[in-house]
Amino acid sequence: MDMSTSQPGTEIGFTWPIRVYYEDTDAGGIVFYANYLKFFERARTEWLRACGVDQTRLADETGAIFIVRSTALDYRAPARLDDMITVVSRVERLGRASVDFVQEAWREGTLLATGSIRVACVERTAIRPTAIPPSVLAALRRGPAGAGVSTASL
Repeated sequence: MDMSTSQPGTEIGFTWPIRVYYEDTDAGGIVFYANYLKFFERARTEWLRACGVDQTRLADETGAIFIVRSTALDYRAPARLDDMITVVSRVERLGRASVDFVQEAWREGTLLATGSIRVACVERTAIRPTAIPPSVLAALRRGPAGAGVSTASL
């Protein structure tokens, strides 16, 4: 999982910018550690959107939803109020009913945090594993439109 030699813009992956707000920080003025999970979640959601996957429509039409199955994070350096963070997301493994992501948070060339996140596809009402629908699997294999790099501005 070590992507620490990469820097945003030089790797193949989906990037998403996030600004650190006051609500993201702790009493010491740095990003509260659990908020990296939120940052990574936002980036994965935008990655799905960039792949053409509308999660609400997916749930309504197929009953399939994605849930986080497991996480492992490593914190390297602090981020502070008003910092601009770039979250880099890559698919490490695409299975029949799950996706393993490797994600990094960067600030101007400094690696802040890394994470391995397994997302499972489950049936919405029973919360039981189900196969990722074929159209979604195809979209995930194709990857995000626009070479996988976000051009969103804040």
